[in-house]
Amino acid sequence: MSKVAPALVGLPLLLRFLLPYQRDRNRVITLKDSEIPGRGALVLPERSLAVLRTPNEILALDLTCTHLGCSLNLTPSHIACPCHGSRFDLRGRVLQGPADRRLPRLKVRRAGSKLEIVDTRRT
Repeated sequence: MSKVAPALVGLPLLLRFLLPYQRDRNRVITLKDSEIPGRGALVLPERSLAVLRTPNEILALDLTCTHLGCSLNLTPSHIACPCHGSRFDLRGRVLQGPADRRLPRLKVRRAGSKLEIVDTRRT
């Protein structure tokens, strides 16, 4: 029993270094509705995020490629990965691989004339 006690004491410390660091989890990004262009998107490069207005809704897409994590480029017709050639439509669906998963969408809430984007991604 005396050998188990030190291991139990050190376990939380060991887990702290083995598990990924999560900071600012569930952050809320607040934007004015008027900041989102009628055509195109508002790109927040420091957050690797694009906010797009479609005829029916406002979307917030993670701009990190689901293949190997490269930063994506937004064009008027699609989202492109400069690293390996993956392409996504403006709703985040895969058009061309090697990526095989759609881009994650972040939850968008309307609060009057403001938009709240709930960012639950790990950083």
